[in-house]
Amino acid sequence: MELSPEIKLQGETPPGPEDFSEGVCVSPDMHRAQRIPPSQSRTKKWPVLDTGIHPKPIVPEDVTLELYGEVEAPVLLTWAELQNLPKTSVAADMHCVTRWSRLGNLWEGISTQTLLAQVRLKPTAKYVMVYGRDEVTFFRGGSATWSTNLPLEYFSHDDCLVAWSHDGEPLSNEHGGPLRLVVPKLYAWKSAKWVCAIEFKAEDAPGYWEKGGYHMLGDPWKEQRFRFSEETGDAL
Repeated sequence: MELSPEIKLQGETPPGPEDFSEGVCVSPDMHRAQRIPPSQSRTKKWPVLDTGIHPKPIVPEDVTLELYGEVEAPVLLTWAELQNLPKTSVAADMHCVTRWSRLGNLWEGISTQTLLAQVRLKPTAKYVMVYGRDEVTFFRGGSATWSTNLPLEYFSHDDCLVAWSHDGEPLSNEHGGPLRLVVPKLYAWKSAKWVCAIEFKAEDAPGYWEKGGYHMLGDPWKEQRFRFSEETGDAL
């Protein structure tokens, strides 16, 4: 795959489905004839984009992941318990709302389907709110834990996982390590960094960027960047 260990610079030809070994879950979008969504451009690098406020690095052994909300009983998973769950590897493209796309990423971690098996969801669970360890100042003031929302349907797709490795290396703090969510079918801001908690909800609600006007879903193939039209200001 021609990756530089220092900056993970890709070669001229991005990794394709055929470049990954048997047993790797290949995201369906990697099989598209045109893998770059509208208004996007391929990058060979792996840019760092977030709110600019990174949490203090922690060692993996200090990681916990809380699952709560519309569940029969909340669950708190330690790093050791996560490591004892069945692991998965996913090959997927990543599309940032700022219009870059990095093709052919290899992620390793725990599938969201495996996480869902650790709790008993109530029938009312329809949405997910994912929280990171980074504290942010919301657009209307006040400091809080960063969050992003998505439908449970998208959270539970085969190619979604909470990952601790990217292209064969542990996730660095700047890229959301030790643990981040990966949702290949949506813009990358939905792939929350520094994940510490997942709340299952009966109703949808905006997270950090969504409160600032970003789209509630964020499908890159439909260019769902914003909740309001850039031309008219009308709700989308």
